[in-house]
Amino acid sequence: MSAEYPDVELSHMYVDNAAMQLVRAPKKFDVIVTGNMFGDILSDEASVLAGSIGLLPSASIGLGPGFYKPIHGSAPDIAGRGNANPLGAIASAAELARRSLKQTDVADKIDAAIDRVLEEGRRTADLGGSVPTEQMGGFVCQALERLF
Repeated sequence: MSAEYPDVELSHMYVDNAAMQLVRAPKKFDVIVTGNMFGDILSDEASVLAGSIGLLPSASIGLGPGFYKPIHGSAPDIAGRGNANPLGAIASAAELARRSLKQTDVADKIDAAIDRVLEEGRRTADLGGSVPTEQMGGFVCQALERLF
């Protein structure tokens, strides 16, 4: 496919080198395409760079419809406590809108709402704050309402 997109730089790496380069120079990467196992490992590593595993969306895109979810698992050890970060799940909805639904305007507004909430200083426990999960989601919804 790279021949169809000559303006996009393509480079192949072994996963151990990709892991090292991701820590060493994360801005060199825009998109990483890999199988599920290596993707799980690299996305967990990248979450440290972003500040929390709760912030990052992911997409598994193949021949059929895409599957969008935050990079983190279900975290049964914190279930029901209200201290999970919902932003990765919300950002995954933005990726669904952007990539599968071709609704870039909606995706950009979701991303802007997340940014606005973070710029306001609102933080869940994983980011050193005390905003509960449901309330953080509510703040994003309120920011989205102002953008539409």
